[in-house]
Amino acid sequence: MQTYPPQERFYEEEEEQDVHLRDYLLILRKRKSILFTLFGLVFLTTIILTYSATPIYTSSVEVLIERNRGASGLESTSYYSYDPDFLETQSTIVRSAKVARRVVDSLKLASTYRGYFLEEKKAEPSFFNNIAAAISESLGSLLASVKKLSEESTNQGTGGTPVASEPMRDEDIIAAMIQGRLVVTPLKNTKIINISYSDRSPAIAKLIADAVAKAYMDELLDMKLATSRYALQWMTAKAQEERNKLEASEKAMQEYMRANDLVTIENKLAIYPQRLSEFSSQLSRIQTERQNLEGILRQVEAAGKNVAQLENIPTFADSAVLKGVREALFKARQNIGDLSKKYGEKHPLMIKANDELTELLTQQQAEVNRVIAATRNAHDLARSQEKKLEEQLAATKNELLNLNEKFIQYSIMKRDVDANRVVYEALTANIKKEGVTEQSQSVNVWVLKDAYLPGAPSKPNKRRNLILGLVLGLIAGVGCAFMIEYLDNTIKSDKDFESRYGITVLGTVEKLREKGKKIESYIVQKPLSPIAESYRLVRSGLLLSSPEQPPKTILVSSMGQGEGKTTTTINIARVFSQNSKKVLIIDCDLRRPRVHTVFSMQNDKGLSNYLSGTMQENIIHKVAGEEIFVITAGPIPPNPSDLVGSKRLRSLLEKMREHFDFILVDSPPVQLVTDSLALSHLVDGTVIVVKAGVTTYDMVQSGLKKLRDVQCRILGVVLNGVGKHHGGGYYYSGYSSYYAKDDTPS
Repeated sequence: MQTYPPQERFYEEEEEQDVHLRDYLLILRKRKSILFTLFGLVFLTTIILTYSATPIYTSSVEVLIERNRGASGLESTSYYSYDPDFLETQSTIVRSAKVARRVVDSLKLASTYRGYFLEEKKAEPSFFNNIAAAISESLGSLLASVKKLSEESTNQGTGGTPVASEPMRDEDIIAAMIQGRLVVTPLKNTKIINISYSDRSPAIAKLIADAVAKAYMDELLDMKLATSRYALQWMTAKAQEERNKLEASEKAMQEYMRANDLVTIENKLAIYPQRLSEFSSQLSRIQTERQNLEGILRQVEAAGKNVAQLENIPTFADSAVLKGVREALFKARQNIGDLSKKYGEKHPLMIKANDELTELLTQQQAEVNRVIAATRNAHDLARSQEKKLEEQLAATKNELLNLNEKFIQYSIMKRDVDANRVVYEALTANIKKEGVTEQSQSVNVWVLKDAYLPGAPSKPNKRRNLILGLVLGLIAGVGCAFMIEYLDNTIKSDKDFESRYGITVLGTVEKLREKGKKIESYIVQKPLSPIAESYRLVRSGLLLSSPEQPPKTILVSSMGQGEGKTTTTINIARVFSQNSKKVLIIDCDLRRPRVHTVFSMQNDKGLSNYLSGTMQENIIHKVAGEEIFVITAGPIPPNPSDLVGSKRLRSLLEKMREHFDFILVDSPPVQLVTDSLALSHLVDGTVIVVKAGVTTYDMVQSGLKKLRDVQCRILGVVLNGVGKHHGGGYYYSGYSSYYAKDDTPS
């Protein structure tokens, strides 16, 4: 039995495969008509536009521009330490309408060269210029209509009368033309700009380029003079205003100081914080001392009369008197210990030693009491000092707060005075400075290179345009070819089909290119042709599709209409019959039968009559000259699906198996009706016919899912209508040349 790949295989994404250079070359060969068409159109358009364009000459001036740092007004010179937009700003001024108008006035272009500029458009236009002019005229009319409607609606809304716009003067028109042809380019990492002007006359290009540089310098000087005059007038009026404000603020501050006795306020403000800091430091120190003494007293109370514990307190341990007493006690006890080894307790020496020990203990207790009393006195003194310092600190804070309230108002008034004085002094200084530098420029300009008379046109660059046309044409053609190939979702080759679905391709049939020939009879007329050999390969694949014996009943179907299932059925039957085999073709396409048309048979009686029970006589027809028998579809019934699924068809197939070697069943497409799904249970296997360049992968995937759902046994696929551009070009080229020798008459 044939093994099938798992059903999930048809829903997995296509595995990534290595793409070789020859795959790209095959795509370009396949889409060569689109590639060459786009390439030719782009390149031809480039040639026409290049050689029909009017030559344009360009002349340029190089100008060095630096900011005059000594000519600043109110601004600080440090403001200009870094200004990345300076050259861009100056370039915009060069391209401005005022500079262009200066050029027109200085060269008298509106009078001397009026005919050159204003009648330029009346020259004989080219074909492309005519097209551009027509488009511009249409757009201009449309914009004019929209503008007119807008103005009318505005006038109606405001209730006013329409105001006629003033026509542009010749000077303005020529200035606008100069602006459009002027190109200003700042040179990277320099303070130099390049001013270029393009025109159809080289002399005019040089003349205007020089004039633009001079007009730019004149415009800068006018801008500076106008700015200086306005700034001087403004600063003079502003200085008088600030002077009045300064005098008023000084008088107000003086009256406030007199009313609140603030003559020595700054000295007081310096003393009080210092005193407050000293009191805070003393209070902190006394509080720390008191807390330490309180800790010692708590330890004394905890020790009670236990002298040994009292001596462990640091204050008692550090006492020199107690240290001497402790040493004497140690020696006395040591002496008693030594004497007790020799004498009894009543011995005079023992009595004397005990008396000395008692005296020392009395001294120790007296010293302990003295230290305790001294600690208590020190604690009481610290508490008293702490209270006094707290009172002095509170009094100082109150005095400082009262003084601060007065000083805040004083500071506010003093700041006003200082601010008014700074503004007034700055204005006064700048008035003097502006008067001195009124005639100086804020920008220095030098012409580094004068305009030259161009000897060759700058536009069009024929060599560059032709190279660009070649490149763009090639890119457009190749890009379009790959885009169409990417969007093409149809099956292209047997290799793609087998790698995606894992189903054997029994054979590929080349597309018939001979006009007037029908592929159904082609293999009979030319049995040694490549197409005939393709069907023989399909026959071999079917004979080897089963390990035990070849399938006897074969269903032939397709995914959609026009994919060649009927043609494939007939040609497979013919190659089977060439081996002296009896072959029966049953046309089960009861909706659109075609087998009878190919064999020129009557279709008034056939399978539909037999299945419906209206006819019992023999419905088998023999093809003249061939071992092929046909059961035509018969009249189209109203219920084809019911007839195909009837038991009579099953019994008919069983009966025919006894009389024929092979039975080929032509069925409707899988995607359109369910007839093929029902017929697949009655045969040994199914052959799917797909057409290269027509059948899509989506159609195949959906159809195979339906067949798998009904447990259909698929023998293989026949790829029909394969051309040289579908991946088998080299194969068919050599194959055709090989069989051409056999087809040539001897």
